[in-house]
Amino acid sequence: MFIDYQDARPIYEQIVEQYKKLILMGALTPDEQMPSVRSLAVELSTNPNTVQKAYSELERQGFIYTVKGRGAFVQKNERLVESKKEELIETILALASEAEELGMTKEEIRQALRAREEKTDKVEVPGGAS
Repeated sequence: MFIDYQDARPIYEQIVEQYKKLILMGALTPDEQMPSVRSLAVELSTNPNTVQKAYSELERQGFIYTVKGRGAFVQKNERLVESKKEELIETILALASEAEELGMTKEEIRQALRAREEKTDKVEVPGGAS
């Protein structure tokens, strides 16, 4: 977890995005306890109100839940991953349309995707798959 002070986004939004990514990737598992507001604020050298705002937003979006007196925990919600995949597909299709409007051919788009796939095939993925 880190804060990029060159980023124009507010700190709480950066915290939200980083935790959403960790949860969607499975790095944080359902019912796993989140760091306390105070400890994360100390770790990030930021105001606890900023962390609390980030946690409130994560809870509003369904990524975490709060247990009074115990803290915040990762929400078990498979629908979040499916929703994110649908959002990404819409973005990819919109980008493909924009590329075609700029004169790129479907074959050029396919070549770019194949090049990306070949590049990621060469990178070893943690857990033994490559």
